[in-house]
Amino acid sequence: MEQTYQYAWIIPFLPLPVPMLIGLGLLLFPTATKSIRRMWAFQSVLLLSLVMIFSMNLSIHQINSSSVYQYVWSWIINNDFSLEFGYLIDPLTSIMSILITTVGILVLIYSDNYMSHDHGYLRFFAYMSFFSTSMLGLVTSSNLIQIYIFWELVGMCSYLLIGFWFTRPVAAKACQKAFVTNRVGDFGLLLGILAFYWITGSFEFRDLFQIFNNLISNNEINFVFVTLCAVLLFAGAIAKSAQFPLHVWLPDAMEGPTPISALIHAATMVAAGIFLVARLLPLFIVIPHIMHFISLIGIITVFLGATLALAQKDIKRGLAYSTMSQLGYMMLALGMGSYRSALFHLITHAYSKALLFLGSGSVIHSMETIVGYCPKKSQNMVLMGGLTKHVPITKTDFLLGTLSLCGIPPLACFWSKDEILNDSWLYSPIFAIIAWSTAGLTAFYMCRIYLLTFEGHLNVHFQNYSGKKKTPFYSISLSLWGKQGCKISNKNSRLVTLLKMKKNERASFFSNKVYKMDDNVRNMIQPFISIPHFVNTKTYSYPYESDNTMLFPILILVLFTLFVGFLGIPFDQDGVDLDILSKCLTPSINLLHKNSNTSIDWYEFCKDAVFSVSIASFGIFIAVFLYKPLYSSFQNLDLINSVVKIGPTRIFSDKIKKGIYDWSYNRGYIDAFYGAFFTVGMRKLAKFSHFFDRRVIDGIPNGVGLVSFFVAEVIKSAGGGRISSYMFLFFSYVSIFLLIYYFLTL
Repeated sequence: MEQTYQYAWIIPFLPLPVPMLIGLGLLLFPTATKSIRRMWAFQSVLLLSLVMIFSMNLSIHQINSSSVYQYVWSWIINNDFSLEFGYLIDPLTSIMSILITTVGILVLIYSDNYMSHDHGYLRFFAYMSFFSTSMLGLVTSSNLIQIYIFWELVGMCSYLLIGFWFTRPVAAKACQKAFVTNRVGDFGLLLGILAFYWITGSFEFRDLFQIFNNLISNNEINFVFVTLCAVLLFAGAIAKSAQFPLHVWLPDAMEGPTPISALIHAATMVAAGIFLVARLLPLFIVIPHIMHFISLIGIITVFLGATLALAQKDIKRGLAYSTMSQLGYMMLALGMGSYRSALFHLITHAYSKALLFLGSGSVIHSMETIVGYCPKKSQNMVLMGGLTKHVPITKTDFLLGTLSLCGIPPLACFWSKDEILNDSWLYSPIFAIIAWSTAGLTAFYMCRIYLLTFEGHLNVHFQNYSGKKKTPFYSISLSLWGKQGCKISNKNSRLVTLLKMKKNERASFFSNKVYKMDDNVRNMIQPFISIPHFVNTKTYSYPYESDNTMLFPILILVLFTLFVGFLGIPFDQDGVDLDILSKCLTPSINLLHKNSNTSIDWYEFCKDAVFSVSIASFGIFIAVFLYKPLYSSFQNLDLINSVVKIGPTRIFSDKIKKGIYDWSYNRGYIDAFYGAFFTVGMRKLAKFSHFFDRRVIDGIPNGVGLVSFFVAEVIKSAGGGRISSYMFLFFSYVSIFLLIYYFLTL
């Protein structure tokens, strides 16, 4: 066992050779590196699989021994300062490592096919591998400085991946927005780290917790100052995990490729904030005010994310706001001190949300057949519908992920969310009412996404859709997108270049599909048809199911969604505790001075479960009632603007409908407020500063010089060179002075 822990340092560094070799290969041997690009996907998956196996082995040791292992070595040693680097292996590290690697492997396999068309294929896998390295380094860090280093690396990788298609202005703006927003939180995190070092004199977690608890117990510290320092630490988690008010970057992050969305929203970047709060919970739990603040931010984010998801038309953006809301549940649980429930929901949500995002990628993949590869159309749910018979596997998998997120038993998220909802009643009735109401909203908007996407009739708003005639069409490379997302511009012409597929040319390692790489054209083997954006033909092919390389990760995630929730069910069999999650978390729970006994009253559990399932079922019923029976087609469907009637009365008044729609579709006006207050305000402040600098700061010395110049010119013109004139002026001035003096002395 000891030897296993000694080699745990390889966890963050094992995926690192892939981005290093890709970078060196592209720099020194670009042609050769690109010619074997299929192999890089295999190497990325292989190395991350080794990390997964090693992490599972460590987790088994954690369950059997309930031990914590830490190894550090000195990096900087001074008389009054010592900085150590190392790694910490505890239950939280093991769980996060398994989560990152399992989701990461499936996303990499999925990406091999999804990104095979893209000329940035190698760059994509280099970023992904480095992203995995950064996140694994973050969860194995043993001190705050080390966490901050990997924290910034995670932010850098997210910037590169969100802006992967940087030639699109909207993607470039999205990655800049994510970077700037996270810098706000990261600056607070840095100040908090330095403040707690000033208080305790240590960056190491063990020493930090012990020294701080002693200071608190002896009343040797100012609680107001400590609370402020804790808020600064928490600011980093607010930004990374998209909590209110620094959540605005998350929906715009959907401009990156769909596999990136799955990885960021499931197990990496947004999970980093939850991990940080969970890691520092022994520090926060002795500061009551900060725990209340964490739970308050969590419940606001829960409700805000759900309301903003109600009227979204972009399928990925709707899922993004869903992620925001579910992260709020986790933060609420941590603020209530429900450490186990928060981590349990982090696990179940990660697999369910990865399933939903990869499923949405499969849907977008199929919609390209009809609308061309244009995000404004291929991701717009209003243009979807009727995909059930065309993509039955994706539809079934997406439905299971939807039901899991809605909290329908026995799927994964039901078990974890139910724990959080039950704990909220013990913490605050107001928070509980909001949390339970949001559970109904979650069921509503998730069912809405499913119905708009798969049910009804295919609604591409092209009236002469037939699907009979199929001609090869190959949509344009993403590098040629114009500002409008679909408009193609070329130096020579605006026509779409159609290329015939050559035999035996492959770009995907895991797939038998045949692809051809070209800098200007995206070539897919499935039959496309001419799109009226480019040519005059008005016939379209049917959507198609994704190939096995993309479906395999989705099916594996379905298994996780079905069964991973059972790992955290607290029940006994023949006197043996079978709650694997609690066994694994026992050292961390003991560190929080909590009782690790999680025995359950099944009568109370079933009573609460009936209540939660009823609320979710009500949300599903409302969504089905509004979106399926009342419309034979979802063409031009708009939830709020459409007039829905039951007999002589309307469901909602027009004003209420319009208000809800405007609030949700316009992101709660928060982005507009930030734009008006920060962007426009900062520009006005910059203009005023520029004016003040030029007219006042520079104006004073410039004015003195100008006055001196004019005075000198006047004096120069008064001098004629005659002594008699000088004497006359001199006696005149003396006479005037004497007269003034005489009258003043009277």
